[in-house]
Amino acid sequence: MREVLENMKSRRSVRKFKPDMVPQEILDQIMESGLYAASGMGRQATIMIQVTNKEMRDKIAQMNQEIGGWKEGFDPFYGAPAMIIVLAKKEVPTRIYDGSLVMGNLMLAAHELGIGSCWIHRAKEEFETDWGKDLLKSLGVEGEYEGIGHCALGYVDGEYPQAAERKEKRIFAVK
Repeated sequence: MREVLENMKSRRSVRKFKPDMVPQEILDQIMESGLYAASGMGRQATIMIQVTNKEMRDKIAQMNQEIGGWKEGFDPFYGAPAMIIVLAKKEVPTRIYDGSLVMGNLMLAAHELGIGSCWIHRAKEEFETDWGKDLLKSLGVEGEYEGIGHCALGYVDGEYPQAAERKEKRIFAVK
């Protein structure tokens, strides 16, 4: 248990990745951790899309950059060569919470396995487009899904980020 708590305390978002691809065996372990995230009423209504194809990764990065309003050429995935996109069934009322728990599991598993990660937003907007809907159809995904987030993954380029001091007055108790 102590290792889990230490990983929770030491994991940080990485914003500079090496171009080296994460081995498939490690990506598989990270994705498996997402399958074991808690979900409302045990529905398991989330899905994950692994993206390691550079052309597709770059297309998603370009869309994300445009949605975010950044200048052309900015990479909102900070050079990460891989990503896992988390989506959840739109009809499930706990979809955002369930998908967030999957994202947390992915990032903690990546950290445990020596892989840097960063939660990148705007998956919701990407998968509201015809392009996003067509991508899901091309993968055989049926039904309506909402994008929750992208887990950017790769080897850290440079120093691993350190934790900021924790803010005070964030824990309260009723006894």
